[in-house]
Amino acid sequence: MPDDMFATIDTAIRETAGVTDALLAEGGEHADLASTVAFSLAKQRKQAPVKIAQDLVAELKKRPELSTVTIEAKGPYINFIFGKAYVSDVIRAAVKPGYGNLETKTQRVVLEHTSANPNGPLHVGHIRNSIIGDTLARAFRKAGYPLEVEYYVNDMGRQIAIVVWGFNNLDSTQLPGEKEDAHIARIYIAANREIEKDEGITQQVNLLMQRVESGDPATVEKFKKEVSRCLDGFRVTMKNLNVAHDKFVWESDFIRNGSTEEIIGRLKEKPQAREDETLYLDLSEFGFENKYVIRRSDGTSVYAARDLAFHAWKGKNFDRVIDVLGADHKLIGAQLQCTMKVLGEKVPEIVFFEFVSLPEGSMSTRAGKFISADDLITEVRKRAFDEVTVRRPELPEDERRKIAASVGLAAIRYDIVKVSPEKSTVFDWKEALDFERQSGPYIQYAHARACSILEKADDVTECFELETEQEIALAKQIARFPGIIKRVVAELRPNLLAIYARELADTFNSFYHFEQVLKSEGKVRDRRLTLVLAVQNTLKEALETLGIDAIRSM
Repeated sequence: MPDDMFATIDTAIRETAGVTDALLAEGGEHADLASTVAFSLAKQRKQAPVKIAQDLVAELKKRPELSTVTIEAKGPYINFIFGKAYVSDVIRAAVKPGYGNLETKTQRVVLEHTSANPNGPLHVGHIRNSIIGDTLARAFRKAGYPLEVEYYVNDMGRQIAIVVWGFNNLDSTQLPGEKEDAHIARIYIAANREIEKDEGITQQVNLLMQRVESGDPATVEKFKKEVSRCLDGFRVTMKNLNVAHDKFVWESDFIRNGSTEEIIGRLKEKPQAREDETLYLDLSEFGFENKYVIRRSDGTSVYAARDLAFHAWKGKNFDRVIDVLGADHKLIGAQLQCTMKVLGEKVPEIVFFEFVSLPEGSMSTRAGKFISADDLITEVRKRAFDEVTVRRPELPEDERRKIAASVGLAAIRYDIVKVSPEKSTVFDWKEALDFERQSGPYIQYAHARACSILEKADDVTECFELETEQEIALAKQIARFPGIIKRVVAELRPNLLAIYARELADTFNSFYHFEQVLKSEGKVRDRRLTLVLAVQNTLKEALETLGIDAIRSM
């Protein structure tokens, strides 16, 4: 497999140079891989990096496992260039179903994402969490990890108490055709307006919170009913985004089973614990100035305490714990990590993401100013249908709508995931749906073009002996795919896969314009069709890992 060659070279450098890190990277224009190991050895060996690189190249050339690789020193760098035997092996692997799948792992992974408060529809800000999380989940499964994807349901917080108060005290009749989560949001917004007019309602909300934590059956049932209804609405939205969870874990479970109280008891014994009206941790020695409150003055636990219990449970049941959180959770996420370390528990890895917005502006569920994910999906599908109709007016309407649904999904998922999580982004309708530019539909179109070529060819006689510069460049781009999957799960950066898929589509389009495929003959035609088959299969695997439909016609 292609990533095996990376590992082979990495091992060879480590053994030859006597180092623990081979410092390998993609080589760019002049090499397939390059190593900067000579720099790290210069001080140790008291030699110039150029001389070290030359000596290492001489030794590496003696290794039989690298006989098919050209190895050369370019100044202080060691470059590795793969030969025809390597690219032939790549294409043999790439035409098979499941290309890019890595070996099965034993490390159990739990990934939590979305986990939006169930007080209104998912909005545009939430879905970046969902799409980053779901893409990571797909990459972990492709990388061979046993994985559980969880949604942590906040069914005890103040926002849910406000929803319940609203349903108890306001006209809560559901409107005709109103989606469950939209109904919840309408009541939540109305309840907040009443609270602004009458501060006494706050005491009623506080009483609801005390009752639900103490386990009052009627109150627990009311909370569960409204939260469940909102989650039903979330499931519809996430299905339309091709996002799935394996398990919904309820926050209240960690009150009922005693684990929150156990965590609070353990924290009280720590030197960082402080108690006045509230119980909190003083984490100033770790650089945190704010109090990390664990329990309120009325004796009820706060979200942080239940979250700690949840993460302790995850740490006991999984080997790697990953959360996807918005940038507004950076402080509380860092405090959580620090407290887990204080407790001696497994510390979660957190992917923090900046927010996605629309040109229309920012969003707030409480103020009733938000653009729901449902509205976004509807609008993108409409615009996609218009675009497909312009391009393929001869198709029946049902087929155009089916293509538009896939194209709309690609536009949303790709445009959101292509940007590194730590960077904010604005969803651009026009760019996201541009078939000619570097968008999700653009990659789908490259896949559809490969399918069209193969259908016109009728039959492919597989031939793996590539010759031209364009053929070999495309094969080497295909070869990167398994390594990209490995990097995505190691670095928790799904944007790497999005960038790779676009670059593969670019390289394929360049190849298609430079080289004749269907009009070529004999062995040349066979090897180019085999290469197109490898591209089609790799794009399919990449798109599906991105959660995007690999449609065959557009």
